[in-house]
Amino acid sequence: MPVKPMNSITYRITGLMFLAVALTVFLLIYLMNVQMTEQFTEYLMVQQMETGQHGMMRHTANPMIMVMGSLEETFLASVHQSLIWVGMAVLAAGLAASYALARSITVPLRNLSSAAEQIEQGNFNQKVPIETKDEVGHLAAIFNRMAETLTINTNLRRQFLANIAHELRTPLAIIQGHLEGMVDGVIDPSKEQLASLHEEAIRLNRLIRDLRDLSLAEVRQLAMERSKIDVNQIISRSVYMLKPLSDEKDISVCCLLAEELPEIEADADRISQVFYNIFVNAIRYSPVKGSIKIITEKSEEAGRSWIKISIADKGPGIDQEDIPYLFDHFYRGDKSRDRKSGGSGLGLAVVKQLVEIHGGKVAVSSKLGEGSVFEILLPLGLNEESKQI
Repeated sequence: MPVKPMNSITYRITGLMFLAVALTVFLLIYLMNVQMTEQFTEYLMVQQMETGQHGMMRHTANPMIMVMGSLEETFLASVHQSLIWVGMAVLAAGLAASYALARSITVPLRNLSSAAEQIEQGNFNQKVPIETKDEVGHLAAIFNRMAETLTINTNLRRQFLANIAHELRTPLAIIQGHLEGMVDGVIDPSKEQLASLHEEAIRLNRLIRDLRDLSLAEVRQLAMERSKIDVNQIISRSVYMLKPLSDEKDISVCCLLAEELPEIEADADRISQVFYNIFVNAIRYSPVKGSIKIITEKSEEAGRSWIKISIADKGPGIDQEDIPYLFDHFYRGDKSRDRKSGGSGLGLAVVKQLVEIHGGKVAVSSKLGEGSVFEILLPLGLNEESKQI
């Protein structure tokens, strides 16, 4: 909606400032004229008294008429006229300065308004020039950062949707192809074929579950059933469940679980999901006959008590350039690996969200060729954020 000229901030600021300048100038001119007339008259009276003409003044009804002659009146009129011209010049300069000041404020605001309209229409690649270091310049800098964030988020959303479509299409295409082959009689419905379809169905179900949990966790709407849990017990159960997977690669799992570890208040299923995703990740990237070490301990950091869980593997390690993005959606450090060896790229993103919902932290350290260490901190006691979930 365009702004009407009379409603423009430019005209309003210019008008207000010009009015203030005009009132000041008129008041000064009036006072100066009055003071000039009175002071000049007194000066002439003193001069005439000194020259012996004061006796004539006492018998005059209007002394000013006798004091001022034509020369004095001409001089006083010229002074008044000069003051008027100076006042008009000051008014003109005040009007120009007011308009320039108003435009210095409103032009950047117009640029911001125009860029905001473009963003409203979906054109997020907008920037406004930062010409000053005042509040308006600070606002322009904030706007530019907001536009950059919107551009990044839009690209991430598009990439996210593309990745979702790709990840969902692959198992669906496999299931559809096998079923069509069975219906047409090209593929025999053997036990091996049915097992393959079942595996793809499980993969698809896990992907949909991770997507749902991730979306709900990011907006802090994921349902939680908190209770007192024993972290060591959940870790032992997860290791036992994944034993067939680790046995396939002859991987040894060493658990160094601290005794008498305090219980924490958390959702047992969600914490199990965290450990499951990290253990699967460790097994997936560990070499044949490799080893995984799991350590639990009580830790004091940032003035709080935590339970610290470390999961170390002897895999190929992670490039330092990939570590900052490791917990992003669908991120894969090794772009060459396939879906079965590399997963969907959602497991660690889910881990990060679930740990943070519980008020905890997750971090990873790694060296190429030496393996990786994932560290999880779970708080002993709920903080204010996790209480609100």
